Amino acid sequence: MSNQTTVTVFILQGFSEHPEYRMLLFCCFLSLYCVALTGNILIIIAISFNPGLHMPMYFFLFNLASIDIMCTSSVMPKALEGLLSQKNSISFGGCMAQLYFLTWSTSSELLLLTVMAYDRYVAICHPLHYNTMMSKALCSVLAAGVWTLCAFNSAINTGLMVRLTFCGPNVIAHFFCEIPPLLHLSCSSTYVNNVMTTLADAFYGGFDFLMTIVSYGFIISSILKMRTSAGKQKAFSTCSSHLIVVCMYHMAVFYAYISPVSSYSAEKSKVAGVLYSMVSPTLNPLIYTLRNKEVKAALRRVFLCFRN
Repeated sequence: MSNQTTVTVFILQGFSEHPEYRMLLFCCFLSLYCVALTGNILIIIAISFNPGLHMPMYFFLFNLASIDIMCTSSVMPKALEGLLSQKNSISFGGCMAQLYFLTWSTSSELLLLTVMAYDRYVAICHPLHYNTMMSKALCSVLAAGVWTLCAFNSAINTGLMVRLTFCGPNVIAHFFCEIPPLLHLSCSSTYVNNVMTTLADAFYGGFDFLMTIVSYGFIISSILKMRTSAGKQKAFSTCSSHLIVVCMYHMAVFYAYISPVSSYSAEKSKVAGVLYSMVSPTLNPLIYTLRNKEVKAALRRVFLCFRN
């Protein structure tokens, strides 16, 4: 199979089929991007400069905020440019770079949410052993494992995409470079790509999601056994924000990546793409801060420092 590609530039279709909504979408997406960047950067600053938040739960939240910044920043600048221009082109190398960072961030967030579910399981089901079971060394290993494993997964999928031959057409039916629409454009065999994508789907959509569900099964069972209503309320408050994020993110990513390539729908995939690359990174900081007294107190101290 030839390693050379005929197509050197792709055209991102974006939302060109709805030109009347371009400025409205531009304003909405720009607002989402600004809120996402501001919210996640504030969380990173608040956790970094407040010793009281140097705990496993907030360490993972720090990593989640970093992943959200990478995810939305790999997509939004090009998407905004496309809404302002008549023809939004992206080089082959630029497309592969976008694909790499997007796949890295989305898979990292799925795996990190599972790690955070385990953290909540230990905190609620084994509170007396929490500090021992969730030691600083273990948290560092888990976070490093998430970043490394998902970077490796992304490198494999991107490398397999680079080896494909693209000989036209070159219009990607999306507003960013994603695996399913790119496979549709290939004029060489995508069998190996489909196998690797299926394996990744089985891990992130099967094993990974199952571990999250099992963790929350134990958490809910433990909460229901609590005798005091105050204890139940505190426990539900501790994990409810994380459960909201898990449900919202998994549904969007599952729809975009778990569905077969043959049944790919550009319109529905764009909606799913907006949800996991724009809406989720925007809502995550709001969900975690509005429902968390410690983070809100830390943010107030950050704002006071800026004022002084």
